[in-house]
Amino acid sequence: MTTQTQTRPDYAAARKAMIDSQLRTSGVNEAFVLERMGTVAREDFVPDSAKGTAYMDRAIRLADGGFLPAPLFHGAMLAEARPTSEDKVLVVDAGSGYLPALVKPLVASLDVTSPDKAANAKKKGEYTLVLVDGAIEHIPAGLAKLVADNGRIVTGLVERGVTRLATGRKAGKALGLLPLAEMGIPRLGAFDKPASWSF
Repeated sequence: MTTQTQTRPDYAAARKAMIDSQLRTSGVNEAFVLERMGTVAREDFVPDSAKGTAYMDRAIRLADGGFLPAPLFHGAMLAEARPTSEDKVLVVDAGSGYLPALVKPLVASLDVTSPDKAANAKKKGEYTLVLVDGAIEHIPAGLAKLVADNGRIVTGLVERGVTRLATGRKAGKALGLLPLAEMGIPRLGAFDKPASWSF
């Protein structure tokens, strides 16, 4: 009689491979980013059926229909945002909880909200840093309200079907986005531009 032993995935080795083959090779070498992404167990934020592929270079669909973006997006986002111990941060979370877990130990305070709530916010926020865990078509008034004066935002941006990492800083009421590196980022429908009417 033979017994089959099931090998458990070596997630620690997978995290190291993610850092070496996805982050470092794409220019993400900041020590604090590599430390956080090497510490937080990405497999804990995906459905059981996706745990084995949690560290692959691709987005993972979540049970609620949302996505956990690919590791490079989170690495590049953190490197661009450079969160500090003085930052009051808002994470617009697409449902996984992974990005808040990466950021929380680095900042003074952290709040989490959904894309729908952020897009339609009524009250003014005082967040020095807003991180959006996905790609948006534009910054609606509700989201802009949440960013403090001189505060910054880092997000994905959809332009003509192409997604890029993007960053911006609020000056007065103006808050624009500067597109940076092109990469695959799941789109957040709550931030789609209203359809324009035409003949």
